[in-house]
Amino acid sequence: MRVKVLGSAAGGGFPQWNCGCANCSRMRRGVFKGRARTQAQVAISPAGSTWFLLNASPDLRQQISATPELAPKDAGRNTPIAAIILTSADVDSVLGLLHLREFQPLRLYSTPSVRRAVIAENSLFRTLERSRPPVQWEDLRVKDAVQLCPGSGQKAEEVLSCTAIPLGGEFPDYLSDGLRAKLEKTEAVIGLEIVHGGKRLFYAPSLAGRGEEWKRAVSDSDLALLDGTFWTDDELVKVQGSAKTARQMGHLPLSGAGGLLEEMQGARKPRRVLIHLNNTNPVLDEESSAHRAVRDAGWEVAYDGMEIPL
Repeated sequence: MRVKVLGSAAGGGFPQWNCGCANCSRMRRGVFKGRARTQAQVAISPAGSTWFLLNASPDLRQQISATPELAPKDAGRNTPIAAIILTSADVDSVLGLLHLREFQPLRLYSTPSVRRAVIAENSLFRTLERSRPPVQWEDLRVKDAVQLCPGSGQKAEEVLSCTAIPLGGEFPDYLSDGLRAKLEKTEAVIGLEIVHGGKRLFYAPSLAGRGEEWKRAVSDSDLALLDGTFWTDDELVKVQGSAKTARQMGHLPLSGAGGLLEEMQGARKPRRVLIHLNNTNPVLDEESSAHRAVRDAGWEVAYDGMEIPL
């Protein structure tokens, strides 16, 4: 299984277009030791001929264009992208679907609640139905393994197994109270446990840190791409005067008591990679003490274009 990081930043990318924080300002001045990043997006392939997208970031068109493996192989309209698997209904996870509306039939995998959240109150996403046949939605039931198939006539080596792991997050703010009350809360935010050829990937770009199921999924995996949004719980409070902490926004901070580094302290497995880093996160600065602490703890930091074979 090939795992390609097409984008590694949180919403807004890095540098963020309207942010004057120390990281963004230094990056624009060319005095920052680090990389520019687009918004978090991962593509995986079981055999190299077909690809599955994990979410659909707002930067998806740019990311597809920058990835030769995702280009059409023949004349006419076609794509090696077989399906998209959604971890939530958050704008940063679904907005890129609108880039895929060009009369291209695709499969979308999500929990039933995320599907309702995306299409029930967002008529713009009905443009996905213009394809003939229209985009096909497939259910991911929490804790039930689903076979991800690229289409009819697929070979055995092209099939992935995917299990939705509930992460205890919240539905996005854009949902009405009426719809929110009808949805299953455990389906709001999920991690993806993907298995192929005896190797296991766990993908959780938004991790609230609640419960124990996510820890089991991490420990069972060979590769874990995990939420690296914020370094401290009060990061946005200090930098931007935000009214919400990292935990209140559904992100387990990396440092501090009960942070992700402490929760995973002493773990020898799996290979652990941070993704979805916010523009304010000091880990982005490769000369910072935060970046050194992450690396010394055995973590890697995802970057755009990173490829990890499994």
